[in-house]
Amino acid sequence: MSATRVLVTEPEFRRAPSTFEAASGLACQPAPSDEPALARVVARHRVRYVVLGHQPYRGALYEAMPPGGLLARFGVGYDGVDLASATAAGVFCTNTPGVLDQSVAEHAMLLIAAAARRLTTIAGAMTSREWAPREGVELAGKTLAIVGYGRIGRALARIARHGYRMRVVAYRPAGGRPLPPGAFVDADAVTSELAAALSDASFVSVHIPASAANARFFDAERLGLCRPDAWIINTARGLVIDEAALFDAISSGRLGGAALDVFAQEPYVPIDPEKDLRTLDRVILTPHVGSHTADANRRMAERALANVRFAVAGDWDRLDLLNPDVRRR
Repeated sequence: MSATRVLVTEPEFRRAPSTFEAASGLACQPAPSDEPALARVVARHRVRYVVLGHQPYRGALYEAMPPGGLLARFGVGYDGVDLASATAAGVFCTNTPGVLDQSVAEHAMLLIAAAARRLTTIAGAMTSREWAPREGVELAGKTLAIVGYGRIGRALARIARHGYRMRVVAYRPAGGRPLPPGAFVDADAVTSELAAALSDASFVSVHIPASAANARFFDAERLGLCRPDAWIINTARGLVIDEAALFDAISSGRLGGAALDVFAQEPYVPIDPEKDLRTLDRVILTPHVGSHTADANRRMAERALANVRFAVAGDWDRLDLLNPDVRRR
C-alpha cells in the first residue's frame, strides 16, 4: 500500500525535517508557501493533505483543494486560514493546540526580563566595545498584566508568579469561553476590566488572538491606560497592536517601552516610514521566534501529522477541528 502524499510548506518542513521525513505511512514533501504556487502543486498532483504555516491563504488554495481534504496548520494561530472559504469548499482545517505553550511563554518571560534589565541595550554597547551600565529593575513584586488568559497566558503566569515572584493580574473579557477548573490558580487577580488590569502593571503581556474584533486592540486609547513606565510585550500576533500608536506612545514618554516578537507585516516593515520601531532605544524586537524551539517544532509537526492520519482514517471526531460546520456539508 503506497504512502499518502502530504505537502508541507517549505519553512515548516525545515523546522522539523526529521519528523516529516520519518512519518510512517505518509510521504511528506516540501512545497511552496506562496499561495498561487502551492495551489498549482495541489491541483497538479491532486493532493488532499497540506500542512501550512502562518502565511495568509485567501483564495486559490481553496479552489484547488478537493472536498474532504485537510489543511493542517503547523501552529496554533489560524488567522491566515480563511475558514469560511475552506468550509464552502468542503475542506477540513486543523491546528496544533497546546504544543507550543511553554516555548512561547518562556520567550515572553525572556522579553520581560530583558526589558527589566535593559539587556539588549547594554549587550549591544558591549559588542561595540562601550562600557555603558544601565540601571534596571527587579521583577519580584512587580505586577504583570496578562491580557488574554488562554493556555499560553496561563503558562506565563506560572513562570512569572512562581519563578520570579511577580504579582499576576489576568484580564479576560466578559462573556469569554469558560476555562477549566483551576485555571486561575496562578493569578493573583482576575478581571474583565482592562483599565483595572493595566493600572498597576509594570509589564503587560499580550496573548489575545488576531480576530477581527481584536484588530489594533491596543490602540492609542488603550495604550494610554498603561502606566507611563510600563513595557508592553507581544508574542501573540502583530495586528493586535497599532504599531504607529505604539511608536508615538514610546517616543513621547507615555509608555516605557515594548518588546515584540510579532508584527503587522513580517518580515518587519514599519507601518509608517517615519515611525520605525527599530529606531527607538526602549524597544526590543525578535523575528517571530516565540514557538521556534526544537521541542515545539517537533511537537507541532507530530500534532499536524496526527491530524492528517485522523483525516486519512476518516476519524473526524479526533481532529483539532477549526471549522466544525464543514461536517454538515
